[in-house]
Amino acid sequence: MSVDSSQLSQEKQELARVPVVQEEAWVEKRIVDTGRGVRIHKTVAEHPCQIDESLLRDEVQVSHVPVDRIVPLDQAPATRYEGDTLVVPILEEVLVVERRLRIKEELHITRTRHEERHAETVLLKSEHVSVERFDERGDTSST
Repeated sequence: MSVDSSQLSQEKQELARVPVVQEEAWVEKRIVDTGRGVRIHKTVAEHPCQIDESLLRDEVQVSHVPVDRIVPLDQAPATRYEGDTLVVPILEEVLVVERRLRIKEELHITRTRHEERHAETVLLKSEHVSVERFDERGDTSST
């Protein structure tokens, strides 16, 4: 039996197979101990701070001013200001055939304001922190 060459090449073409390959990835996760911990160092520093501030202080002077004047009941004087001075009338009832108000005295209260300097040194604190890490081999590294 003789085989024609065209027939042979046709059979070879039919028998040729090409494999198709596909790669796949497999991913796993695991926990790795990358260090044994950290050490934190905290230091506190104090530094002086100068304070220089004005403070206000009030003083009052009270003086008794005799008046000794009789006034009708419906004309009793009220508290009043004369400039910076507060005048407070002190009333007293006096028994007579009729009742009258007599201004016994007035309080004259004057306020004066003084300014004085106050200087003081106080210590203020500030904190500084450093972190020291430990790895698996026992080495330390500071950050």
